Formats: sequence, C-alpha cells, structure tokens
Amino acid sequence: MERRYSLCFYLAGAVAARAGDEMSGPSLMLAAFALAGSAVEASSLLAGITIAAAVGGPVIGALLDRAVRPGRLLAGALVLYAAGLGVILAGLDRLPVGVTILIAVVTGLLGPALSGGWTAQLPCVVPGDRLPRANTLDAMTFGMASLAGPALAGTVAETLGAPTAVVVAAVLIGSALPAAWMLPARPGRARGAPTTSVVSDLAAGLRVLATRPPLARATLTSVLSCAAQGMLTACIPLLGERVLGGADRGAVLLSCTAISALVANAVLARFPRSVAPDTVIWASALIQAAALALAIWGQPVVLIVAVLVAGIGEGPQLAALFAVRHREAPERLRGQIFTTGASLKITAFALGAAVAGPVATWSLPGALAFAASLAVLAALGFFAVPSASATPSGGRAAPG
Repeated sequence: MERRYSLCFYLAGAVAARAGDEMSGPSLMLAAFALAGSAVEASSLLAGITIAAAVGGPVIGALLDRAVRPGRLLAGALVLYAAGLGVILAGLDRLPVGVTILIAVVTGLLGPALSGGWTAQLPCVVPGDRLPRANTLDAMTFGMASLAGPALAGTVAETLGAPTAVVVAAVLIGSALPAAWMLPARPGRARGAPTTSVVSDLAAGLRVLATRPPLARATLTSVLSCAAQGMLTACIPLLGERVLGGADRGAVLLSCTAISALVANAVLARFPRSVAPDTVIWASALIQAAALALAIWGQPVVLIVAVLVAGIGEGPQLAALFAVRHREAPERLRGQIFTTGASLKITAFALGAAVAGPVATWSLPGALAFAASLAVLAALGFFAVPSASATPSGGRAAPG
C-alpha cells in the first residue's frame, strides 16, 4: 500500500484541505455578519481562528513527529477542524458571542496541520532525488488555495448564502481525509513508545529552529516577509478604491499576486536546482520590497505590475523555505519545524495586517513604504544571523 501512494494523491489532498482552509475564514466572516448582523463578531471570529495557530502549531508538529502513522493523526485534525466550522456555524446567533469565539480559537489550534503538517510528510511520499520538484509543486498548492478559496467563498455566499459557504469549506477539508489517512508510515520509526516527553520534544524543536543557522535565517526572513504581505493585504481595499475606482476591485489585485506566484513556481518546478533555496529566500524578500515600493506610485497599470511582481517574490520564497526546512530539519523533529514555522508566519501576517490598517487610513503611501521597509529588513535579517555557528554536516547538502 505504501508504494502505491502517489504524489498526485498527496497534492490533491493538500489542495482540497488548503482551499477549504482559505475558504473558511471569509465564509465565517460572511456568515457571522449575515446571521448575527455584527461586523465586530465577524472580525473577531476570523481573528480567533487565525491567531490560535501560534499556539497550536508546535504541539501539532510534535505529535505528528511522534506518530508512527502521522497521516492518521493528520486525518483526525482535518475531521476536528471541519467539525469545528460546523459547530461555529450552528452557534452563530444562538450561543453567546464569547462562546462562539472560544470555539473558533479551539478550532484554529488545528490550522497548522492543514499547512505545515501536510508538507512535513512529503519526504515519506517521494524519494530524495524527486523531492526538489515535489517541494515546488507542494508550494504551488498554497497559491492555488489562496486563489480558489476566497473566490469560491464569495461565489457560494452570493448564490447559495453565506452559511452554505461555511458548509462547503468544511466539506472541502473533509474531502482530503482519504489522502491524509493513507499517507505512508514514517520509515524506520520503531513502534515502541517514544522515550522523550512532548515538552522535551517541543524544546528540542525550538532549539534547532533558533540555533541551526540556515533554519534560523530562513525563518526570520520568511516571518518578516509574511508581516509585509499582511500589510499589503490590509492596504488592498484602499488601493482598489483610490487607484482602481472601487474597494471591491482590490480582490483583482490579490488574484494577480496569486496567479504570478503560481506561474513563478511552475517555472521553478522545471528547474528545481537552478538556484540555491537560501539565495531565493533573501532575493525574494528584495523582490517583494521593490513591488511594495512600486505600488506607492498609485497608477493603475503600475499597481497591477507591482502586485504581479509581489507574487513573483512570494511564490518562490515559499518553495525555497520548504526546501531549506526539508534539508535542515532532523527527521524526528520535521513536523514540528514545519508547523511551528507555519504558526509564526500566520501570526506575523495577522500582526502586519493589524498594524497596516490604522496606518493606511492615515497615509496609504506611508503604509506601503512601511511594508517595503519591512521586506528590506527581512532580506537584511537573513545576513544578520551568524553563519559561523556549528552547522551539522547534513546542513550543507545540495540545494533543494
């Protein structure tokens, strides 16, 4: 059974789970506003289900690393996440607001399983010589999900109602269950009980993430870049209103970013070893900085070019980040490295968006300039991490 598990099956499950995840946030906001009539409750639900990932990621990753069949645990996380969406929907306008938000927070703890939890299992699916290309294809699923999820949420909400959009998101996540359940067992893992505690595994994972230079560099740069991306996202409605003639047209800008990220990764998949992933990480941050600076210009054509360039930076940076994690993370801690990294990025994105909102209201060019400066700082941060520290011999493997 292990040998029959294909990369296509893995990618199909990843796309379904991640598209459902991307769809769930907008759908919950629309449903909360439609059923409860409160914009505050709607935004609080989205914040609750997003920010909880910072806590859930490391724990989910540590549990995945300890499992002989991590796919079974991943499948359980998918079921619980989908069920959580259903409970939130059922509680809207029926349960107290605080209770509904608490349910969203508990559900959000499982969010990193849909992102980093999937990607950490990729080495069990494909052999090492095929991992660079598979890694880039896996990164493309995030672009597909970010493009399809919000669009599907809006379409379903408009045609069938916002509550139905939440149901569709849950069904999408649930449809990934077979692909997760059938993931191969981790090779060489003894079936006896782990000899270390979850707490010690968490400490070991954080220590590796902070002290192994290539991982620390990639994590710092990607987290700061994600904060800049959150700032750009918060500026999108105002950019649509002031440059394109309507706030709703800002969605076109997000689509342009997702499409260009997909195209860039498609090209990268053809030449997976052409550039070292470490180089791609810091260079992509500079590309994003240039795109944000270009967006300040405030002309329609220039703005569209700017968001296309932003996608060219975002897509390959994600693929390169995965490559560095696969290369540098110890096998027994790989899941935790991926889910902790996902948690940090989700939190950085949320904080970037939260900061940019008030700043953009005061000065849109100022917010974009702030975001561009943060992206430059992300690139500089890569080189600020000392590289002279002792790096395990495995850390100098071939790029990818």
